[in-house]
Amino acid sequence: MVTNRIVIIPTYNEKENIEAIVRKVFSLDTPFDILVIEDNSPDGTAAIVKKLQKEFSQLHIIERKGKLGLGTAYIAGFKWALAHNYEYVFEMDADFSHNPEDLVHLYKACSEKGGDMAIGSRYVSGVNVVNWPMGRVLMSYFASKYVRFVTGMKIHDATAGFKCYTRKVLETLDLDKIRFKGYAFQIEMKFTTWKYGFNIIEVPIIFTDRTQGTSKMSGGIFNEAVWGVIKMKLRSFFTKYER
Repeated sequence: MVTNRIVIIPTYNEKENIEAIVRKVFSLDTPFDILVIEDNSPDGTAAIVKKLQKEFSQLHIIERKGKLGLGTAYIAGFKWALAHNYEYVFEMDADFSHNPEDLVHLYKACSEKGGDMAIGSRYVSGVNVVNWPMGRVLMSYFASKYVRFVTGMKIHDATAGFKCYTRKVLETLDLDKIRFKGYAFQIEMKFTTWKYGFNIIEVPIIFTDRTQGTSKMSGGIFNEAVWGVIKMKLRSFFTKYER
């Protein structure tokens, strides 16, 4: 079945989750293709994906030489999706912290409600996070508050990594000028989309922390976001956003 929707899933050591997440996405009534960006996982994640490709023609993989960062993984995926003429491009984690069924809600926010970007938001309707330690919930929640304060964006979940982009957004943004590779990548993509005047819709989701595999979050990634947001805001004063 030909579809204009593709879900990009970056992986590093996700052997416990990858087959289940692929099968779940492909079981949805709304069809999606999948592109896995695989960063040379030593646990054999790539081999599992390649085995699944024999069953699913709509499953694709880009293998990279090492752990090169979340941002560069998504940028590689965006460029691949544009080259293959997809109209709706999604970001999603492999670990079921993002419910695959919410892909349909993100898609409809763009295809039916006029969104240029749709964000799966943990904080647009309260705090909808399950299984996180309270300290991490507070860190994430106040990080978004901090980003709103510094940037002026009226987005409740500035660090969310569950999103749908329309093709015109990804074609407008200069992907080679996106600077951040870690946690702050998600902020920079939203901020740049917002500065270009695109319509951003937040879709409420329930975020559930992974039960399989290991989290990739670290203090260094968080620090990049704290100081990076200030630098990003300052650079924006000297940047033209025209489309």
